[in-house]
Amino acid sequence: MFQYSLAEIAQLTNSVCEGNGNLKITKIQTDSRTSFDEISAIFLAIKGVRSNGHDFISDMHDRGCRNFWVEKGENYPIFSDANYIISDSVLGAFQQLLTEYRKSFKNPVLAITGSNGKTIIKEWLYFLMKQETTVVRSPRSYNSQIGVPLSLMLLDNKFKYGIIEAGISEVNEMTRLQTMIQPTIGIFSNIGDAHQQHFVSIEQKVAEKMVLFKNTESLIYCSDYAIIDSEAKKLSNTKLISWGFNKDAQNIVSAKVSDVNTIITANWNNKPYSFSIPCTDKASIENAIHCFYALQTLGVCINLERFNELPTVAMRLEQIAGRNNCVIINDSYNSDFQSVKIALQFLHQQHKNSSKTLVLSDVKQTGMNFDELYSSIADLIREYSINRVIGVGKDISKYLKRYLPTGNYFKSTEVVLQKFHEFVFQNETILFKGAREFAFEQLVDQLQQQTHQTVLEVNLNAIVHNLNYFRSCLNAKTKIMIMVKAFCYGNGSYEIANILQHNKVDYLAVAFVDEGIELRNSGITTPIIVMNPEYGMLSKLFDYGLEPNIHNFAVLDELKQLCASNPDKSYTIHLKMDTGMARYGFQPQQIPQLISEIQAIPNIHIESLFSHLVGSDDAQFDTFTMEQISLFEKMTKQIMDSFPYPIMRHILNSAGIERFRGYQFDMVRLGIGLYGISFVNPQVCQPISTLKTFVSGIRTMPNNTSVGYSRKTILTRESKIAVIPIGYADGLNRKLSNGVGTVLIHGKEVPIVGNICMDAAMIDITDIPDVKLGDEVILFGKDLPITKMSDKIGTIPYEVMTSIARRVKRIYVFE
Repeated sequence: MFQYSLAEIAQLTNSVCEGNGNLKITKIQTDSRTSFDEISAIFLAIKGVRSNGHDFISDMHDRGCRNFWVEKGENYPIFSDANYIISDSVLGAFQQLLTEYRKSFKNPVLAITGSNGKTIIKEWLYFLMKQETTVVRSPRSYNSQIGVPLSLMLLDNKFKYGIIEAGISEVNEMTRLQTMIQPTIGIFSNIGDAHQQHFVSIEQKVAEKMVLFKNTESLIYCSDYAIIDSEAKKLSNTKLISWGFNKDAQNIVSAKVSDVNTIITANWNNKPYSFSIPCTDKASIENAIHCFYALQTLGVCINLERFNELPTVAMRLEQIAGRNNCVIINDSYNSDFQSVKIALQFLHQQHKNSSKTLVLSDVKQTGMNFDELYSSIADLIREYSINRVIGVGKDISKYLKRYLPTGNYFKSTEVVLQKFHEFVFQNETILFKGAREFAFEQLVDQLQQQTHQTVLEVNLNAIVHNLNYFRSCLNAKTKIMIMVKAFCYGNGSYEIANILQHNKVDYLAVAFVDEGIELRNSGITTPIIVMNPEYGMLSKLFDYGLEPNIHNFAVLDELKQLCASNPDKSYTIHLKMDTGMARYGFQPQQIPQLISEIQAIPNIHIESLFSHLVGSDDAQFDTFTMEQISLFEKMTKQIMDSFPYPIMRHILNSAGIERFRGYQFDMVRLGIGLYGISFVNPQVCQPISTLKTFVSGIRTMPNNTSVGYSRKTILTRESKIAVIPIGYADGLNRKLSNGVGTVLIHGKEVPIVGNICMDAAMIDITDIPDVKLGDEVILFGKDLPITKMSDKIGTIPYEVMTSIARRVKRIYVFE
């Protein structure tokens, strides 16, 4: 069990301990959103390229944390009731500590790396092994420089095997992971393009990943990847267990694929073994074969029929709008102690509703007896201040009830469904956390606000990635304002604002007062500027702690009246300059009058001055952009020279941040870039949203027949036509009709045929075999960029995003 005194930590990591050196630490926390009520937890103030954990120490102290791991030379508050570990590098020292702790685990550790499939292989191995032996594995996708040591903390000699993921994105990272993990056996899953931008060649990336296995006893890999095979053969003192589909492979494998499953035949010690898996795609077949050879190498004997029960691995939480102002967090795919803990942390970080409900199934966990397991879960529930618990399953009804007798307990999901009408769910956030066999999706369906199966899936991890990319373009002292107007460009307001608030953006910006009020009512406390305050709304705006953009004298006149009526109150405002947009803002000749009128109002404070660039994304307008910036500097200097306090300035938008880095002034405004559109580095930004639907109908149509209204498409061959339940009322532009637009199905692009209807569209699937009712259809996303759709109809991605109707259900995913 991981447990060190503060003095021991300092000694093992060449650090300094200030405070109670005898205090035992059993928990490490890196997420500043978590509350603390345990003295045995320590917060790691990790300094990264784009964020600094030391900035969160005061917040963590307010939440109850009293132990901090900090870095020499950093600014951080000193609390008399807190203990500190001071290191040259917090992350390096933490890794050093876990390198020592790993030595205490005497059983085999299997490490997995590769471009894809790491988490699936790990979860499938756990599923296959757990009935025969005890296994501890990395939570979710904890495979980074921080995730790996957190995973290693779980190692305990009561488990017979450990399974750890290892992922890298840059050169020289794997050596640190290898030093910590010291794997006994390795799996190199495959190689692809992920993170390729940080390597000069794919060969360099393979060589870097192979460092993980330099001291392993055995390495499992597919020799069909020639680059992996070549690099693996450079390892000394490592037994290579390779397999492949070609006749020259060390272990020859074959796969017979049908509509619903695949029968795999693999050789081991010159003996063939056959098993079936419920998957037909190439990646799943490879992952299952890796699992087979891992089991043989570890000497774990299982009934091979278990392969046919391999589960779908959900690597993310889903957040959905529920009825009666509820928020639903759906994590009903697996249930073990570590995943319960992670899900409860995520639940605790949601601030829209103060009331929190947990619906939890029996927890599938080996290595702990039931009393120990459920008493630990009860401690977590109390730690995260869960208001209501609904337990489902025979084990949880017996054991958790002992420690939380006030919960509601049921033997099965079917019984809960029968009693569901007796529960009142209102103004609360509800976490569904359950093993797959409990089918909690039936309960989720009862509560979700929308059941329309066309959905916009929003990836919150991608939002953080994009934010961090643009932050990397900024000077250390430059602040950042995020545009969250228009329902966050169609992606959803609160959910995105909440994660931005956690990541300590300096300002949020909305278009209208109602948008700002909605965020305030949802628990958002970050400063919010209202870009277009409507007439008569200023008083209400200030009541909700919002700050107006004053862009003309009419709005200023209304502000004067409000200030005169409340002379004891101070009002913070922002002023917009028109430097060439010809939309909103004061013009150069109006500046003297503006200064005079504001100077006459003693209870106004100008927080910032800003303007809007017209064409910062296009090099042909660079001369005009520089003229705008020059004019902005002149106009704002006049104002700043007229007031005795500092005033911030900002003019750069998303494209400006990338292309005009020398003109950041005090703050920048990030809009479309956050949502995945970069005009300079499109390969760096990640698309945050995927618009998806499904096949709701299929029919074969003869040659020379028409499809859709007004007979706009006439078929030129016998065709198979599928119907998808999305139309122009959902935001699918009618200009995409009749072969202009395309969608993805089974990974291939097919055309939209006929005129798009209000609630449906038709697609030609003639050339795609085996399409079935319910198959997923992608309209835009990672593999079909939204810019491709916008280009086809002669518009911009902003319009496509903001046109997606509210009736399309938003699902927020977080890995």
